[in-house]
Amino acid sequence: MVKQVKVLLLDFSETSDLALNLQEILESSPSPQEIQIRMESLKTGEPYLLNSDLSRITSKLAPDVFFLILASSQINDAGALFQSIKEEHPKRPVIVVTDGGEPGSMLELIRLGADDFITPPFRPIDVLPRVWRLLEQIERQEKLSSAIKEKLGLKHLLGESPAFLAEMKKVPLLSKCDARVLISGETGTGKELFARAIHYLSPRASKPFIPVNCGAIPSELVENELFGHERGAFTGATSSQPGLICEANGGTLFLDEVDCIPILVQVKLLRFLQEREYRPLGSTKIRKADVRVIAATNIDLEGAVREGRFRRDLYYRLSIIPLKLPPLRERREDIPILAQHFLNEYTEQFRKQMMTFSIDALQRLMLYDWPGNVRELEHVVERAVLLSEDKLIRDVDILLPESEPATGAESFQVLKEKFVARFEKNYIKSLLCTYQGNITKAAEAARKNRRAFWQLIRKHQINVKDFKSRIP
Repeated sequence: MVKQVKVLLLDFSETSDLALNLQEILESSPSPQEIQIRMESLKTGEPYLLNSDLSRITSKLAPDVFFLILASSQINDAGALFQSIKEEHPKRPVIVVTDGGEPGSMLELIRLGADDFITPPFRPIDVLPRVWRLLEQIERQEKLSSAIKEKLGLKHLLGESPAFLAEMKKVPLLSKCDARVLISGETGTGKELFARAIHYLSPRASKPFIPVNCGAIPSELVENELFGHERGAFTGATSSQPGLICEANGGTLFLDEVDCIPILVQVKLLRFLQEREYRPLGSTKIRKADVRVIAATNIDLEGAVREGRFRRDLYYRLSIIPLKLPPLRERREDIPILAQHFLNEYTEQFRKQMMTFSIDALQRLMLYDWPGNVRELEHVVERAVLLSEDKLIRDVDILLPESEPATGAESFQVLKEKFVARFEKNYIKSLLCTYQGNITKAAEAARKNRRAFWQLIRKHQINVKDFKSRIP
């Protein structure tokens, strides 16, 4: 890291004292590096008109970090300002300081170009660690392999449905900042995968990712698991034990089924989120930890708040930016993509010959309602790979619980006709992907002659060249 850090505070807020409060925090906080601070007050209320002034200011200081102090009403006008900073200083982090706003506004800040944001009240533990982390990220960018980031990040988030893509597109944005995220969705929709992607694409990627299933821990042990204990804290505590918060220091703590945390522990978790401080059981000492918390739930957490089962203040602390993952039945066009992915994965894992799905098998998968979502689909495909002796997975190999097919307001036949074209297109694309664009092998796997297979390709306007360089 640089020996001296130059910090530029650009104050665009006309009425607040945010800039002065922030300057006081920066000047009074102990730091491993020398900090040079400069504040410029540009209180015109029109950030997008100040690009020339900004260029003049930054040319003199050459700042390492920008703090932009904006009123919430100015956020929508700040796009050009972000662009101007990033054009002249593409590797310099920009942290927005604002007096608050809706979750959508916070996400918009990141989309416009902010690397992070801070809202009052300000505490030293909220400000300086963000500065160091963002600067360290710049140093690590060339060292951290993009291939590893892809493998641990977005690669496993598969789907093309609009509802899924809308949430997935938020992941790179959320990974840039330290905002807490609440991921909601039914069991098996991939909440932990999203949390891992946010972590491994973030500046915290080299630090631990600690997942905790709060619903799997007995209620009387949750506090001990999270905060740890000192020797003699209770009967049987023969030695000290660090909690999961301590283990996640510098990284990310993922609290799955956060609604299962007992009310008394919720109070202590809230304090940790507010102050970054906690006290292990049996200890008289306050400890600090720099941890990003991502929470997940498969219930209506707002309903739990109304019923008094979950603290309202904790809910607001956790849900700075919400992600809502759609169930698989609402993204049926993704079923062939996911099924082929799991098929390739398990044929390799079990060292079996290359396999593919018959159209009837895909149709059977598409017409099932998937109460267990993506996780259930994965298990069904895994079982089919294990039990099948053929290269082709048939509908009889797809073992599903006895249930009615997806119906809604449409009949079985109408629903079948609605998706059949999608079956064909995704089936052909999955074969081309598997055989790297080799028409002859793909046609053989589909048990069609080459001419008929070409007709299907033309029917669905598939570009075979797109699959030539792909690796299944």
